[in-house]
Amino acid sequence: MPLNAALLPEFDHEMANTRKCLERIPEDRLDWRAHEKSWTLRELTTHLANLPKWTVMTLGAPSFDLEPVGGEPIRETPIDSVADALSMFDENVAAARQAIAAADDSCLMADWALLKTGEPIFSMPRIAVLRGFILNHMIHHRGQLGVYLRLNDVAVPSLYGPSADEAG
Repeated sequence: MPLNAALLPEFDHEMANTRKCLERIPEDRLDWRAHEKSWTLRELTTHLANLPKWTVMTLGAPSFDLEPVGGEPIRETPIDSVADALSMFDENVAAARQAIAAADDSCLMADWALLKTGEPIFSMPRIAVLRGFILNHMIHHRGQLGVYLRLNDVAVPSLYGPSADEAG
């Protein structure tokens, strides 16, 4: 079985779970912050909506520089509404899924590097980037969103089994 065929079911499952969480975000609480050191709900939502885009960047080039020398550092444009976040997320997921489906084993096993001002932060096979840096990163922030939802008295969806709010 090709690596992309093994990866796609997990990708689809995690994207569907993330969308379930994004759908629950209270529109009137986007500027809410759990703690002074925490992101606002808007910032967290923006990040989650953008994370699938990293799949296309990972599969389309051998590296990505967060702060290229002589260039602009990466910035995420904050979402204005939950509808904007869902639209951005859906667009990024569709592009990511297409990129994974088109990637052959040699592409997925080729090294990819994350850089900052030209210096490597890390380098690993693309498939490891997809699993560790993109999917696991999304799951981490989705868990953070679940806490935000709970603290705002919003029902947390069932993801891997029942939540305290849903029998699942």
